[in-house]
Amino acid sequence: MPRIPVTTWSLEQASPTDVLPATAPEGDVRIVRSEVPSPAFSRFLYSSVGGDILWIDRLGWTYDQWEKHLARPGVETWVAYDQGTPAGYVELEPQDDGVVEIVYFGLIPAFRGRRIGGHLLAYGAARAWDLADRWPGLARTKRLWLHTCSLDGEHAMDNYLRRGFKLFDTKVEEEAEVAAPGPWPGAYPG
Repeated sequence: MPRIPVTTWSLEQASPTDVLPATAPEGDVRIVRSEVPSPAFSRFLYSSVGGDILWIDRLGWTYDQWEKHLARPGVETWVAYDQGTPAGYVELEPQDDGVVEIVYFGLIPAFRGRRIGGHLLAYGAARAWDLADRWPGLARTKRLWLHTCSLDGEHAMDNYLRRGFKLFDTKVEEEAEVAAPGPWPGAYPG
């Protein structure tokens, strides 16, 4: 199987004041926390957002794996809706010592390029900083981080930097080249 170089950038914020707002998109765009853990809905978001940018890590997860992950204290999914239709999401996952990771963030392809992403990212980052307010027993957030890679959308890195994230690590590794799986079999022509 052919291998390709993939660059992974890790970015962070050290304070809630690092979050830089984005202009709210036009129209009826709302961001709502998915408060009832739903493996089916979370898998829909994961495969719909990541199908064309090679998100494959969770495609093999069973229902039980999704359920266990979503039931962890502090794991939150915030969903952007455009006129009632899911447009994208941000998933927060608390780690040790007040660290929170934005594990997944992105938009369904049909909603990209409409200024929803910057708004969703700024909102999700703010929710990471106040995560302990919703989860008694969690440490207050002291650091927020995420990673993106050269396989992600072309505007991903710029969006992170414009929302106040700072680069702290860069790695280049060879990875197996895979075809974009799409959100379901046969989703892409060809």
